[in-house]
Amino acid sequence: MNTLLKMAWRDLGRNRRRSFFSALALGVGMALLLFIASFIEGEMRGSMESTIKLSSGHLQIRVKTYTEDKTSLAFEDLIENPERIAAQVAALPPVRAATPRLYASGIISKGSDIVGVRVVGVDPTSPANAPFRDGIVNGGYLNPDDRDGILIGQELAKKMRLASGDSINLLINTSNGDVDEQMFTIRGIFYTNAPGIDEFYALMPISKAQAITRAPNRASTIFVLLQDRFQTPAVVNTLQTSQYKVWTFDELNPLYVQTEQLYTGYIFLIYLIVLAITAAVIVNTLIMAVFERTREIGILAAIGMKGWRIMTMFFVESSLLAVGGILIGLALGCVTVWVTSQTGIFIGNMGVSGLLIGERIFPFLTLEDTITLTGMAFVITLLAGLYPALLAAQMEPVTAMRGGKN
Repeated sequence: MNTLLKMAWRDLGRNRRRSFFSALALGVGMALLLFIASFIEGEMRGSMESTIKLSSGHLQIRVKTYTEDKTSLAFEDLIENPERIAAQVAALPPVRAATPRLYASGIISKGSDIVGVRVVGVDPTSPANAPFRDGIVNGGYLNPDDRDGILIGQELAKKMRLASGDSINLLINTSNGDVDEQMFTIRGIFYTNAPGIDEFYALMPISKAQAITRAPNRASTIFVLLQDRFQTPAVVNTLQTSQYKVWTFDELNPLYVQTEQLYTGYIFLIYLIVLAITAAVIVNTLIMAVFERTREIGILAAIGMKGWRIMTMFFVESSLLAVGGILIGLALGCVTVWVTSQTGIFIGNMGVSGLLIGERIFPFLTLEDTITLTGMAFVITLLAGLYPALLAAQMEPVTAMRGGKN
């Protein structure tokens, strides 16, 4: 085997430029796939983190009859004494935060500008609402007893040309089916890097939301954050009751789950396509090597080298090209991912409904993706060397020594 390795290394060195560019083609293809994998992973991770922090949490506790798409405010669909239930949930060791939230549909108007919003009543002191508090870019945050203050997102503020301190008119649906109206002062403007939140959410203290919607001491949901999302099944089993349903992240975000499954299937297909294209370069290189060394192959066969050893020699050459290409690909890919992950890649508002995708994607390369791509690149490169190896092994010694001429 050591002899075959030396021969393969020598043969690749005969045309160093061709060998280098063959390995480089594989390296560039692999680097491209590493970046694609890290981009998709970063997109999905960012979407999951944003959705958990801003919208769904790890879990939500709701009355079984509550329907989110209708933003129901009927008493039978709401949780009674939500603060007491939230405190009981928050006392569980796996729970990081539990807080009630009340949702309602509203319309904000100022002058001739009118925009539909989702009004969210929150407990301003809860750590679960830290992303909104920490994301204030203009003005200040809410106080729990604020009766006419409201927070809006930066995208909504830009759309309506609003700033902190401005007054707006809010129309909001109520539990008895009526519409209430009140002037509010914008206390602050928040930015969460999630256009789906920044453009449509309007926050107020839950006590005020309960008063204006005429749903006293009630909430739409108990928003729950866990210490570790892998503790979800155990917490769900603890919290299930006959009156309430505990919704998990997957149940609350079916589009995210479907998109992740779709990406998994398509990304594997992309892997195969790109690696197949780069493998064609390897095939071409080895076929050219076979025809350039026809006489040499004939001599080796004539002095007794078996066909399988000739095949092995070409497999060793393709393995060396694979190793070289993989090392180049890992270097180029890891550097590219690291550079782009520092500042992120700006994609703006993609306008995707049902997914909280930020304006910037921060690529994230996992060890699993790296190992998978490395293994696929190596195997496909070996398969690319199969045809040239068979071509060399099947040569007749006499014909080969004559340069392939009968």
